[in-house]
Amino acid sequence: MLQDSNQSGRINLDPDSAQDGLAQLVMTVIELLRQVVERHAIRRVEGGTLTDEQIEDLGIALMNLEEKMEELKEIFGLDAEDLNIDLGPLGNLM
Repeated sequence: MLQDSNQSGRINLDPDSAQDGLAQLVMTVIELLRQVVERHAIRRVEGGTLTDEQIEDLGIALMNLEEKMEELKEIFGLDAEDLNIDLGPLGNLM
């Protein structure tokens, strides 16, 4: 886990762990974009504008993307909570 010892959810960017903090930030942005794409895909499926083949392809693509995210989180030693950074007065990102 890359958070500092107080578990505040804030990204720790001291000089010794800047690389870890950057990896956490990049993974957080990617996860946020993945969730946006997933929600948009669900709206399209529910809207009935896709063929069965397109729905199948979309489902496979989303499953593959989620699997890749899990692999990357493991590589960087992150879990889902690490990607839910604290934005101060705005609350948590996700």
